Amino acid sequence: MLYLRNGYMIDPASGTEGYRDILIDTESGKIVKIVPSGTSMEEVAEGMAAEQTVCGMGADGELAEEIDLNGQVVAPGLVDVHVHFRDPGFTHKEDIHTGAAAAAKGGFTSVVLMANTKPAVDNSETLAYVLHKGRGTGIHVYSCANVTMGLQGKELTDMETLGRQGAAGFTDDGIPLMDETLLREALRRAAKCGKPVSLHEENPSLIKNNGVNAGKAAAHYGIGGSPREAEISMVERDLRIAVEEEADLSIQHISTKEAVELVRQAKKKSCHVFAEAAPHHFTLTEDAVIQHGTLAKMNPPLRKEEDRLAVIEGLRDGTIDMIATDHAPHSAEEKAKPITEAPSGIIGLETALSLGIRELVNKGHLSMMALMEKMSLAPAKLYHLDAGYVAEGGPADLTVFDPKKEWVVKDFASKAANSPFVGETMPGVVSYTICGGKIVYSRERNGGTNEKAGDDSV
Repeated sequence: MLYLRNGYMIDPASGTEGYRDILIDTESGKIVKIVPSGTSMEEVAEGMAAEQTVCGMGADGELAEEIDLNGQVVAPGLVDVHVHFRDPGFTHKEDIHTGAAAAAKGGFTSVVLMANTKPAVDNSETLAYVLHKGRGTGIHVYSCANVTMGLQGKELTDMETLGRQGAAGFTDDGIPLMDETLLREALRRAAKCGKPVSLHEENPSLIKNNGVNAGKAAAHYGIGGSPREAEISMVERDLRIAVEEEADLSIQHISTKEAVELVRQAKKKSCHVFAEAAPHHFTLTEDAVIQHGTLAKMNPPLRKEEDRLAVIEGLRDGTIDMIATDHAPHSAEEKAKPITEAPSGIIGLETALSLGIRELVNKGHLSMMALMEKMSLAPAKLYHLDAGYVAEGGPADLTVFDPKKEWVVKDFASKAANSPFVGETMPGVVSYTICGGKIVYSRERNGGTNEKAGDDSV
């Protein structure tokens, strides 16, 4: 048994927040009881007298382990539905175990892997490999399967079989689906499976150099870059098809103000339209690419301040449903290449919560409740995961963090360190990540040397 005392509980599913004590059955991985903080152990024991054997409580009401959270936030374990763990095929960048460790350190208890591995997740064997390896990590590791064979955009995978075998959704992330007829059929088949389709929206025919906005940043490097029209045109087409087909479609890592508005209008026509925003797109602009070079190169690229503000407004008004990191690890050697040769992407699992607190909560755009909804409940709902809420009888998947305590970005659990935020001081220190009733990350156990001294209270 595990008893969390004096936590400030935030549950986006019920809208409940306040100081609570939470009793967890570590064997079943479920939350047994939630009571107001200050409730004595004797009162808890008396109220559960008939359940003592099930709960593992002794006659004196003692528990196996008790943790005083001292007013820290306790919220649903975070859910990231857009991560790259590079396994199989690119494990020099990341693997499923190191990716899961990074997730746990960042407060995430559930992740959905993208399928652009080698071999790609377009077959039962590779899907089974990923899911089996994920079960040994301590967190919930789900995976999408590919929409098309080999990410070639020519032939659909056996979506029905892959769906039955555990694929959480379908995506060719990293490569847009250019064939409109194929996309329409994929949406129909995914809808029958009850799975979402998530799309990377960049038209390659309009891009001269990916990862850098065709504007000030591209001019700085003397290259053509990636114009906003590459995203806008694809989003416009795919939203139209999704509305017509009445199939769940998620626009991945939205980056332009025009695309945000297209989603806003499409949502008025259909309940099947969803969108995600990455922390870097509501935090940075193309100026970061000039400052940090390849460490801020990503697809779609960082754009203008007006785009960053539009993404924030989309999160605020509900146009953008969820925050997803697009955690994209690369080796230092790869990122050391020239701007036109280095791969796109940054890691994000260990900084996402802090960026959400700093850029959205502390600046008054979202409440902490709303941030938790964007980072847990909403993505869990889209992918039909039993996650994103705190309730008796529900999964004991929790993140405990101090939103005021600060830390310095360094010493990643990920294999990679390709982040433009290295060296920055951020709010939001994760103290515990609990998944299935087990502590899978503890600041004290796993290290906290990158913290700055400060007020420990919420």
